[in-house]
Amino acid sequence: MPAVSVRDLRKTFQLKQKAAGLRGSLRALWRPSFQELDAVRGISFDMDEGELLGFIGPNGAGKSTTIKILTGILHPSSGEAEVLGRVPWRQRQELAFQIGSVFGQRPQLWYHLPAVDTFYLFGKIYELDDRELKGRIAFLAEAFEIEELLETPVRKLSLGQRMRCEVAASLLHRPRVLLLDEPSIGLDVVAKQRLRMTIQRMNDLEGVGVLLTSHDAGDIEALCRRVIIINNGEIVFRDKVSALKRRYLTVKTVDVRYNEQLPPDFTLPGVEMVKVGRYGAKMRFDTRVTPVEPVIGGLAAAGSLADVTVSEPSLEEVIGAIYGQAESKDG
Repeated sequence: MPAVSVRDLRKTFQLKQKAAGLRGSLRALWRPSFQELDAVRGISFDMDEGELLGFIGPNGAGKSTTIKILTGILHPSSGEAEVLGRVPWRQRQELAFQIGSVFGQRPQLWYHLPAVDTFYLFGKIYELDDRELKGRIAFLAEAFEIEELLETPVRKLSLGQRMRCEVAASLLHRPRVLLLDEPSIGLDVVAKQRLRMTIQRMNDLEGVGVLLTSHDAGDIEALCRRVIIINNGEIVFRDKVSALKRRYLTVKTVDVRYNEQLPPDFTLPGVEMVKVGRYGAKMRFDTRVTPVEPVIGGLAAAGSLADVTVSEPSLEEVIGAIYGQAESKDG
């Protein structure tokens, strides 16, 4: 049986319309008008036990709404969903002992208290005895490398440190499924990498399944074998991450800086030179045509490297490519 099962899930919100002018505002007090917004439009998917599943899309795509339904915070307008054999909005309290959740923009740690105080509070909520709780905190502190942070007030932690504490807190009661909604939002490259490594480690050690939403394609590439892309409340792509990379993440943009001046005619075979300056260059290439290895080798051979940054298309560009391919097939 899948850990998460969703069938034809829909969620419609009623939004109150703002009236124009004083007369319209007075009329709206007695007879307000509403507009329907379809946040989730009949999506269906399964997530296996212990799976790391990416669930991505742009702002307003329906990701957070789906996560809130799966945690029992929201009731769907129609459709069915089960998490670990339980209906979230009907068995929310029972399900809470089996799942963990982190909402990147909604902290659960007490802002003015040390993180360890929230850990002990959560331990009581989840009915852990003192000995078990202390052992669990020690284990998670080591796994997340937060031993020196536990006694520091949360307000004094960096965003990356706080997010590691947030995810650790969500794992105190050994959940079988972890729902992460934008856990890496606002983090720098180093903090993102540390968070990814820790999530992967907990999956390896305890087999916790993770449903991960993110705007960063790097999060999905580093952690997930399978990905679902949602846009405007509908699923537009579902497949292995390797298939997504092979089809839509083939174009790489490289920014490079050197310690000495470059010749004005600097170029590399199979690479489009976007911009060439005195000490740096920006270029673009398609891995289906030009492999990465000779490009990196050519950059290294051209001089003493000061910095190299390789970036991929944004999620919006990926979704645009998916829609473009679908439209071309329909045409």
